[in-house]
Parts: sequence; C-alpha cells; structure tokens
Amino acid sequence: MPRNRYTIATALIAAGLTFAAEAAGPTFARIFTDHAVLQRDRPIALWGSAAPRETVTVSLNGQSATAMADAAGRWRASLPKMAAGGPYTLTASAGGVSTSLSDIAIGDVYLCSGQSNMEFPARLSTNAWSGLGGSANPNLRFVNIEKDSEPAPLDELKSVVAWKTVGPDTVGDASAVCYYMARSLQQSQKVPVGFIDSDWGGTTIQGWISADSLRTIKPYDQGLALIALLAVSPDKARTEQYRRDESWWDAHDPNAKAQRAWIAPGFDDLAWAALMPSGSWKDAGIPALADFDGVVWYRTSVTLTAAQAASANALLLGPIDTYDSAWINGTYVGSSGVPWLWRDYAVPANIFRPGRNVIVLRVLSGGQGGGLTGRPENRGIKTASGETIPLSGPWRYQLGMRAKGLSVPAAPWAVPNSLSTLYNGMIAPIRNYGVRLAAWYQGESNAGAAQEYRTLLPMLMADWRQKFGEPQLPFLVVQLAAYGPVATKPGHSGWAELRHAQALSVRNDAHAGLAVSVDVGDRFDIHPTQKTVVGERLARAARAVVYGERVSQGGPEAVSVVRSAGDLIVTFSNTNGGLRTYSSDNAIGFEVCAGESCAYATATAKGDAIVLAGADKPGVTRVRYAWADAPYVNLYSADDLPAVPFEMEVR
Repeated sequence: MPRNRYTIATALIAAGLTFAAEAAGPTFARIFTDHAVLQRDRPIALWGSAAPRETVTVSLNGQSATAMADAAGRWRASLPKMAAGGPYTLTASAGGVSTSLSDIAIGDVYLCSGQSNMEFPARLSTNAWSGLGGSANPNLRFVNIEKDSEPAPLDELKSVVAWKTVGPDTVGDASAVCYYMARSLQQSQKVPVGFIDSDWGGTTIQGWISADSLRTIKPYDQGLALIALLAVSPDKARTEQYRRDESWWDAHDPNAKAQRAWIAPGFDDLAWAALMPSGSWKDAGIPALADFDGVVWYRTSVTLTAAQAASANALLLGPIDTYDSAWINGTYVGSSGVPWLWRDYAVPANIFRPGRNVIVLRVLSGGQGGGLTGRPENRGIKTASGETIPLSGPWRYQLGMRAKGLSVPAAPWAVPNSLSTLYNGMIAPIRNYGVRLAAWYQGESNAGAAQEYRTLLPMLMADWRQKFGEPQLPFLVVQLAAYGPVATKPGHSGWAELRHAQALSVRNDAHAGLAVSVDVGDRFDIHPTQKTVVGERLARAARAVVYGERVSQGGPEAVSVVRSAGDLIVTFSNTNGGLRTYSSDNAIGFEVCAGESCAYATATAKGDAIVLAGADKPGVTRVRYAWADAPYVNLYSADDLPAVPFEMEVR
C-alpha cells in the first residue's frame, strides 16, 4: 500500500464526516446520478449532504419525504416503495435551493463483484464486434465503481461515478458477464434494470468481507488490528508493518543486518555491476544471474530540480518478480509481492529533494525469472501535475542470498491480498442502495486454499446480507472456468477443489444459485472471452432463485452415488429430460478413488444417472468428476447445460 495514501481527508471519510456541507444547496451521495435505477417494490433509501441541521425534502414520482441533516451535514431519507416505471426526476430541496437528477428509473438493481473475470469488459467479449452495435436500450443502465482500498468503511464513495444508459458508445466499458446477465433478465422481466459493477482483478475474497465478519477467523486478528491502526494512525501502522517485514528478513537472511548498509544514500556502489533491466534477470544475458534464485539488490539515482522535488509524489517501477522493498534517500516507501502488479508507490512530501536522489530496491524472486520485468520506459518519478520524470539510467546490482520457495508476508492492506479493504472502499459506501441480487465471480486468487473458501464464501454472503439489511439477498456464483494444464492422469487440482467449495456453498444456501462455466474456459487464458454464455447462465439461475420461475437454476448436479452389482450408480438432479453426452457414447472425466489413489472410469448415461460399469472395486470410497484445472467435459442436460463438477462419497 502506498505510504501516504491515507491523508487527513481520507481519515475523515472513514469517520463518516465527508457529508459536511460546503455547497449552498443539498446534494445526493455520489452513487445517485442522472440515469440511475432505484430498486422497485421496497422503500427507497436516499442520502446526501446539506447544511448542518437543515431540513431536506426529497421527491420522486409524486412521493416526498423530509429529513434533517445532522451536525456534520449528513441527511438520510426514505421514500415509499414504488412499482417499476420512469423516467422520473429526483429532487432534493433545502433552504429554497434544489438539486435535481434526471432520467431516474424504478426497476431491479443487480450488484456484480469479484475479480478480473467479472471486471472483464464487454468490448473484449466474444462476438462484441458485431453484437454491441445494436445494444441501445433505455431500460438498461449501469455504473462502474472506481477501485478503492480503504482501512475503514466509507459512508461515501471517494470517486465520482456516473450511471450510463446502455448503448454502443457506453456498454463496451461495462462488465461483460454482468451486462449479458442483466440484458437477459431485462428482456424476460420487462422492467428497467440497472447493474452496479464493483470489482478488482486479481483480488482474494478476504478483501471483500467486512472486518466485523472476518475477525471471527482467528488468524486474521493481527492483520485486521493493523489495518484498524492504519485508519487512525497511518505512520504508526506503516512503521509497525516495516518492523514486521524486517524481522522476517532477519529471520530468513543471515546477511540482512549487514546489507541494510546498502540502503543508505551515501553508500558507495561503484564496485557493483550495472545493467538496464528490461525483463527478468535470468534473461539478462549475465552468467551470474542466468540460474539465480534469491535476492538481488538494485540501486539507481535521479537528479531533480527544486520544482520537481517539491512536486514529486510517486515512484513508478512497473511489475517486479516477485517480492520487493523500495527506499528513496534511505526512507522506506513501499513493498509488494505480486509479480504482475505494477508498483506505484506514493511518496510523502520532503522525501525527494533537489539534486541527486537515490532509489534502492531489494528483490526476492519467486522461483521464476526474478527482477524488474517491465519495460524501462515505464519507470519514473510522477509529479503532482501528472508529469513523469523517467528513470532512464542504468541500475547497479548486487547479489544477495540464494533462496527458493520463500514468500514474504504482505501487509494486510496490500491489494490484491488485503483484508476487508475492498469492502470498505467499494461495497460499504453503497450498502444502503437497494439491490435485488448479488452476482459473484471470484476464486482464481484463492485456488489452493479451497478448504478455507468453504468458510469464506458463505461468510461473504452472510456479511453482505447483514450489511445491506437484506437477510435473504440472493447470491449468484460463477463457478471457475477451465484454465491451466490438462490432466493426462488423475491427480490433485486446486482449481477443482475451489469449484467444489463454490458448489457446496451454493448447495447449502437456500438463496443462492450456481452458474457452471467449466466448459467455456480457455486452458491457455485465465480470461476466457465467452462471457455471453456465462451471463445468460447467471440469468437462468436468477429466474429460478430470484424470480421464482419454474425452471432449474442450472445443469445436472450429482445427488448420490450407490453401489449396484459391481457398478457404481451416480444419480443426478436437474437433467431436464435426461443426461446427454456429446461426441461420445461415454461421459469423460469420471474417476473412482480408493484413498488417495484415483483412476478414470468408463461412464455411460442412462436417463438421470451415470453408470460406472465395474467400478465398485475393493477400497473405492469416492467418485469425482471433471477433477482437473482444465478438464474436458461432455456431459450435459437435455437442454444443453453442463453437469456440475463434484466429488462425492459412495454410500
């Protein structure tokens, strides 16, 4: 997390004091803009700012309500529930001055969140080139929430947002999955639909759960306490995190104490070799680095004028593989441990100075290439005016310890692996905005910790329901698509385990639905482009779970495995007319397991069941299906929905 990210203004936001009115008239909170959709058939919560103790009157569609602003200028009001309709004008009036928002619709509102596959824009989806040209629909609107990581829950969005009506010039920037889901539901429900896109690529689920809920998991206590300290005393929190980092280095690197002398601006590094990093150090053509795993120190300098030093406020380094710590003129300014994440470290005032400035990096490779892997032209010093002063000169480097397999613990507020900070900045400010459902597409960054995900996903759903004041808020979950190596024999799969955790969480929740996407993945690309199918499968789940239509929410789901005369019989629900296998008489991807030893099994579809002929052998206790990172599957319902991957004990 950048060093000076949390200014006094941010602290005031976290304390809920940003509504202190400075304008002459009342204003709405930032989530309310022209073209917004408000949730139908339930009281409509509205809030904003005005002069302290001023009476505010809000009106919409012939209905009005009044509220008094508190001492900080915050007001909240509630209008009666309304049927779908519009467009209307929403007005807030106080002291003879009014603020109005136009083209307001009443309909259904969907909240879409998760990581990059939810963030993936519609303009990059399959068939977007021809399909988005005719997308104009005045009854379909969306808003994108800006990325914001905060140490405490905000009452107001930090960035201004804008609701947009779907059309060829706008929809390309919308979440593809969310758009295709919303489009399908708007067509079937015949009401205005608005969708809120609040997501952040690469993030773990822990960042999206409030601290109130997450602290019930004991191992997160210390991290959450440090984040709480960050909210009230940023300098103390960063000092404590830096102390923890350096304690880790002292425990793992026998030369850590002596090598801290290399951080000092006056250290003489002329004996170090020089290079211009433009990729991993293993690819730099330097024999000493060609097979090196461990720590490499880097030093460079940049000369700034007095004006540049006064205006400089960030260090831009591009991506680094994998764990880095950065110092400017001997002062620590940031660290990260995600190889694809671009380093953009905010730098406090008075760290840069006129004349020579020394930048020092300590980089620990994660077992891959190691080093400053981005292009040199993407490194520089950013100023308040937006200028970038290039770091165009060579870097001197020195090898540190050899090491492989080490991971430096990240700061608990460090995106993408933060705790609660994304909830604080991107969900908390809209928690009073009425929504009809939440759609969740996330899990890639938690693959490898599926057992914990079985706790975290239900926790997220319960947490948001409590925070939104909707105990039965429907959740629609996209199961992970296929990605990564194909399996030539049965084995362990972190992605399969995560899919199973998602399926179990949904199965155990009466107000949740699952959209299977394993068959529309891309084993070479973690961001498959076939988002239309995923969105429409979410819409089908919504029709069953949210709107109560008499359709199955998804495809075939295994409900039992029994022994029968030497065979194993897997019975499925939701076959919608019977199981089908494509391109083969057999269903591929079934395995039988005896202890930790699994083997492929011949599977034949018969009605609503799969027969594993001759599979009931001594010691067999489990059956699993599609158990690989990127499985090939051909088992579908009669109406072309893929079977849900599973693992199940044999009865």
